[in-house]
Amino acid sequence: MAFGISRDEMRAWKEAVARGEIAFLTHYWLDPRFPGMRTVTKVGCSDLDKLASWCRQNGLNPNYIHARAEYPHFDLIGQKQAEILRREKLFEQIARFRIE
Repeated sequence: MAFGISRDEMRAWKEAVARGEIAFLTHYWLDPRFPGMRTVTKVGCSDLDKLASWCRQNGLNPNYIHARAEYPHFDLIGQKQAEILRREKLFEQIARFRIE
């Protein structure tokens, strides 16, 4: 379940993904499979080849892309999430969700 974001933020992310852009959306998240993790960043792109290439360039396995529905994405959590958000200069998301 996602929380801590507005409908406008979700809409903007979906629109960017649909246009084939690499788009980032961070939100609060709880999943018992990942104890201690409280945020996730969804890196989405409707162009699966482009998203798979992005994953490889960032040392991520593209086999973990969630290719379901119309908004394919890769979920970033933990240290890799913080590392990539810094590299992408998404400092607002880091500060807002207290990611370190």
